[in-house]
Amino acid sequence: MKYYIGLDIGGTSIKYGLVDENGTILEKDSVKTDIAGSEILRNITEIVENYKKEQKIEAIGVSAPGIVQHDGFMTTGGAIRDFYGINLKKEIEQRTGITATIENDANAAAFAEQWKGNAKGLHNYLCIVVGTGIGGGIIINDQIYRGGHGMAGEFGMMSVVDRNLPGKGLEFNSMSFTAATVGGLLRYYNDHHDGEALDDAKVVYSLAADGDKLALESLDFFYTALSRGIINLVVGLDPEKILIGGGISANDQFMKDLNNKIQELKKANNDLIDLKFPEVQAAQLRNDAGIIGATYRAVQEDQK
Repeated sequence: MKYYIGLDIGGTSIKYGLVDENGTILEKDSVKTDIAGSEILRNITEIVENYKKEQKIEAIGVSAPGIVQHDGFMTTGGAIRDFYGINLKKEIEQRTGITATIENDANAAAFAEQWKGNAKGLHNYLCIVVGTGIGGGIIINDQIYRGGHGMAGEFGMMSVVDRNLPGKGLEFNSMSFTAATVGGLLRYYNDHHDGEALDDAKVVYSLAADGDKLALESLDFFYTALSRGIINLVVGLDPEKILIGGGISANDQFMKDLNNKIQELKKANNDLIDLKFPEVQAAQLRNDAGIIGATYRAVQEDQK
């Protein structure tokens, strides 16, 4: 049996685990993500060194935010500013002496679902991660589509509404500012609410269940923006299935309401009525997707 280390670098924590070649997580843990890139690399080195004491490690797989080039160069690094413009693969390999692969976090989630989740047996599908912002992974003919500059799947930059907001740029009409849980749902509620700002989307759902007018309006805005983005992707790429990741995807009410809104918008557009739409389903692996997807890429490279 071969063993790998899967690392999922997020904005708040680095989730990591020891994973075998079949995709089984044997043990896992997490550590807080430091704001400094040097500290993140120190934590990764320490994690790897501890696992090396237990097992022979074949390779390291890393899921990271931002635009990641195939050679591990970070064009951007999400909220981790120190990762902009560095080759994360080389940095990790120099510190650990073990081969590493670096994959964008949404692409890693897409790989994970094909290996161990709800995309088994599919060849063309999308994975949309709904969180603080919106990320995405595109699988075409069993391969990640990266585009000409490595930025394919940055769905959060798509413009899906038309709000005339004085002093605000076009990004405020984007999916990340309208269709994400923090950038969209919570932002809309807080922008129209005079009281204390909310920081938990669950509170909006609770208020909506009690009939709160603003909460209901916020959810409708959120679902409409997300559904418009999904419909644009459906007619542009014709996937077999769309998988929704991120913490909110575990909410059954969210998935039900999202599918209802997609159907509502579809019926309101005569050009869409007769088109076959793919199933929109919650991703299966949730918090383990980054670890498993990163490991999958490491296994792929190791087998070459």
